[in-house]
Amino acid sequence: MFRRTMMAALTAALLQSTTILGHAAEEIGKIETVATFDDAMPTGVTVAPNGRIFVNYPRWGDDVPFTVAEIVNGKAVAYPDAAINKADPAHPADSLLSVQSVVVDPANRLWILDTAAPGFQTPIAGGAKMVAVDLATNKVVKTVVFPADVILPTTYVNDVRFDLREGMEGVAYLTDSSLAGPGGLIVVDLATGEAFRRLTGDRTTSADPDFVAVIDGKKMMNRPKGGTPSRFTVASDGIALSPDGETLYYSPLSSRHLYSVATAALRDRSISDADLAKQVKDLGLKGASDGLEADDQGRVYGGDYENHRIRMLEDGRWKTIAQSPQIQWPDTLSTGSDGYLYFTVNQLDRQAGFHEGNDLRKKPYKLLRIRIDAGPVALK
Repeated sequence: MFRRTMMAALTAALLQSTTILGHAAEEIGKIETVATFDDAMPTGVTVAPNGRIFVNYPRWGDDVPFTVAEIVNGKAVAYPDAAINKADPAHPADSLLSVQSVVVDPANRLWILDTAAPGFQTPIAGGAKMVAVDLATNKVVKTVVFPADVILPTTYVNDVRFDLREGMEGVAYLTDSSLAGPGGLIVVDLATGEAFRRLTGDRTTSADPDFVAVIDGKKMMNRPKGGTPSRFTVASDGIALSPDGETLYYSPLSSRHLYSVATAALRDRSISDADLAKQVKDLGLKGASDGLEADDQGRVYGGDYENHRIRMLEDGRWKTIAQSPQIQWPDTLSTGSDGYLYFTVNQLDRQAGFHEGNDLRKKPYKLLRIRIDAGPVALK
């Protein structure tokens, strides 16, 4: 009888957990599948107030017929149209070359962040930009091409957040998540297109020199076929704004730390980078994350790609709100007006470059969500 009772308890325990390559991992949170992707690997996602969902596919090597899409009836459709999604390097400001991020702003515009760096190559001159599409008309209404002194040969613009209250038309804050050069933050005046870099090469915008990710029990390193393994280093990546717009959160992808800085100081060009660096706060360990997000209650969210989790910072403490083997590299996070946190899961760590030329990704990629009962930060 005792043996049967113990076996029943063990079976019940196993049903409550899953195994990730031999490591027990409890399922946490009610995770819902929103959409699946059987073609190219998506990175970014954003959700408009009326529920429209947009995603993007950077041109990293997969066949990418369109780099920005809207999810319509569960299917990805080129957005705003197929024509603009046809990369035209001869006219770099007029077409979408390789989009890393999409974000809906409080004015109901979809901002498309174009790295102009397919395959992480040197950005095509005049191609790194932000393109705004009016969601009421589905027409491009503004294009901001980044100045040449902001886009370094190693720059890879990664993610962006908006505060439309500052200046004539608002400001944008971006991360440079360079793989081979200095990271940094970029501030853009949306009215004039004027932009400038901040904290370039600072330790808080750089890959942690002691960091090596461990996923499913294996170190994540560049492992080219027939080549020598090397460290995978990515600079400042995730970014989020507090509900009052006064604090910018950011983190390098190759790090487990979260940092913050006052946006007023960030915008004030009379403050040197050396003095600005002294104002940056290290908010401690959060887990290694790709994207960051915040909600209108002041909570901050980050993925934990080493442990298949989504975490939330509330009242100074991190807690896991979602955990599952299906969260294989949580990438971008987006707070919807419907009370859900949306996030892409794209198996980035299983790409061939990390496995001696063997592509270990298993389709479909997924767009998931979890209820958080909060809305997006909307600074307008």
